[in-house]
Amino acid sequence: MATFYDQVREMGLKQATIAKADEIVERVTAGMNTGDIRSALRGDEPRRPNPRLRPHADGFWFHIRPSFYHTEVTRIYPTFRLGWLSTFMFVWETITGIFLMIFYTPRPGTAYSDIWNIITNVPLGNLMRDLHRLGAEIMVLVVALHMLRTFITGSYKVPRQFTWLTGMLLLVFTLVLSFSGYLLPWDQLAYWAVTVAVSAAEAAPPAEIMGKNINLLVRGAPTFGPGGLLRWYLLHVLVLPLLTGIFIFVHYYKVVLQGHSLPPGREKAGEDNAKRVPKTERTYFTPDLITSELMWTALATLLLVLGALWFYSAPLESQANPLSTPLHVVAPWYLAWSQGWLKLAPKEFIAFIFIPALATAFFVMPYIEIGKSRRYADRRVGLSVAMLFIAFMLISNWMGSPEYAVESSPDQEVYQELLPQEGHSPILAVPYEALEFGVFSPGETIEGNPELTEALLEFEAAMNRHSCNLTGNRWKDDCKEDRSGTRYSNNFTNDAMPDPEAILIIEPVQHNMKQVTLQIESVNPETGPVSTETVAFRHVDSGYEED
Repeated sequence: MATFYDQVREMGLKQATIAKADEIVERVTAGMNTGDIRSALRGDEPRRPNPRLRPHADGFWFHIRPSFYHTEVTRIYPTFRLGWLSTFMFVWETITGIFLMIFYTPRPGTAYSDIWNIITNVPLGNLMRDLHRLGAEIMVLVVALHMLRTFITGSYKVPRQFTWLTGMLLLVFTLVLSFSGYLLPWDQLAYWAVTVAVSAAEAAPPAEIMGKNINLLVRGAPTFGPGGLLRWYLLHVLVLPLLTGIFIFVHYYKVVLQGHSLPPGREKAGEDNAKRVPKTERTYFTPDLITSELMWTALATLLLVLGALWFYSAPLESQANPLSTPLHVVAPWYLAWSQGWLKLAPKEFIAFIFIPALATAFFVMPYIEIGKSRRYADRRVGLSVAMLFIAFMLISNWMGSPEYAVESSPDQEVYQELLPQEGHSPILAVPYEALEFGVFSPGETIEGNPELTEALLEFEAAMNRHSCNLTGNRWKDDCKEDRSGTRYSNNFTNDAMPDPEAILIIEPVQHNMKQVTLQIESVNPETGPVSTETVAFRHVDSGYEED
């Protein structure tokens, strides 16, 4: 304070304030004053010695970024900005996550109501939740694509094996980060998806000792409860973000030491020219790269906000109920591949042999590959393996969908499509005033009511998919016909309903509430007539049509 007072006496208040601000800016940037920043933004040549290099040598943040890059790697190809975008998404998730943490309590009795409070009462709360959930989905996709790009361009080869290793760890942390946040809303979707996913821990051999203890460690109790929710919350907001942040710094630091790998066509087999950047081919981080990244940051922010406002809505179903299992429990899309294989093989084999072996192969691959060339023409085997792996993951994800190898009785499948316990309902999504009272048949046309007519058409389509009725010009493969021409199914429970009759009933139950009932009658060849129904309620303020 005394120094500033002396400056005021000597220079006057205005000049002393400018000099003090200039000094603060230089300390914060570790070497650049306001004049240097202005000249960099104008594109002027730096003064000598170049102050724009000092933040990389003396600063806390910029020391993990190279002071200059080879011009070849500053274009879209070969990096596609995926490494930068992965880091941006981590920062994005941290910022939006801190906002949500303020209004959330990790306790089963209040977690679900806290989410509803965020959605309905907190200013911008619903937008922040959508941004956080959308960011998590995109972060998983971007990190996975970054690793795929690194493999395809051969950027994992000597001397970057450890950089690849840290990248694989970051991919694992990203997957677990996203999955650990899956449980926090404490709704049916989250509760049962996580319950099914961690059930494999019970199969850890020997199951009586290891499986039981791992299960207690993961869930906090024999079933998910307060202890399990608190553990996953701390894992999501403390342990994993800390580990991810540390390894992001390690990952960037290794890139600084070894340089960004050039496009495969720029290097001969066994050569690595990334560290030897001629002065004529240098692009300096300040101002060229930093302004470019600011532009990409603004564009990514715009696209995320647009996506959350008009194209994406974070799902939230009814509160978690350990006594009611939804018909189709699915894992997040990025783990659907593992769920697909759990349908075909014992869970102890998948959880403790198949998945660890697959992960180990990725981790050690750069250390055992003998090929030196990064050129595409010299890596036909490696690129073929990459294409086969992509095909394998696509097939595995399809296997993890409800359409593959998991189907209940045909009437329950119809109910799941039209009036599910959780998720979107085509019938309840009909506007409240369009739900006319009465009894309706599948495919019936309602004059002056296109919304209800469309729902009845979906009703008809669902019945055709799960019955032995004539669909188009062909019979369903699992349906048969006896000598009298009666259509039937060998296995009513798992195949299709023979000539069912179905109706939709809409009736009032109280003021501003309507009851919607689906009834299906059919004949089981073994036991005789079968009649089932499902009931749902539609309130005037339910807002289903907005889902």
